[in-house]
Amino acid sequence: SGRLKQIKSMVDAGDYFTINRARQYGKTTVLRALEKYLKPDYLVVSIDFQKLSYADFESEQSFSEAFSAEVLDAVEDGTQLPGEVCAELEAYAAGKIRGISLSKLFRCLNRWCRQSEKKIVLIVDEVDSASNHQVFLDFLAQLRAYYIDRDRKKTFHSVILAGVYDIKNLKRKFADNDVHKRNSPWN
Repeated sequence: SGRLKQIKSMVDAGDYFTINRARQYGKTTVLRALEKYLKPDYLVVSIDFQKLSYADFESEQSFSEAFSAEVLDAVEDGTQLPGEVCAELEAYAAGKIRGISLSKLFRCLNRWCRQSEKKIVLIVDEVDSASNHQVFLDFLAQLRAYYIDRDRKKTFHSVILAGVYDIKNLKRKFADNDVHKRNSPWN
């Protein structure tokens, strides 16, 4: 409970942060307890990137579809989603809308953040399972951009990324027309 209290103070401050430990150290257990601990004060959206397949990270379209489906699953009763946001996420998840970009997905998510009665906390477990995909770097870039603008635009109050590795230290090679580059996914 002391650890949950410490983490909640970071959430209360609106921090975006990572939790990283080796396997079998209780990260997922802590995240589940944290979700229950935060629910009285926040709308908690807890998803697991382990549930996404390699193909889900192949493009912004496939990632946006899979991410939308995970968000819809995480918000069990649906009453926490405004009607038009729910309909848009359902259309994305069902693959009914072509040409989805991360920027379109984030605009939808931010409409939700603006309309939500409670501040929204996003928790992503097993986040490093996505770390060798360009779309993941683009996802992190969107999170960072909205974080920077949060004094002007309502967005996720806090974001927690959990995994085995410290995301800010990950470096992966991405092939782009046979030219390799090194990218850090978390700034």
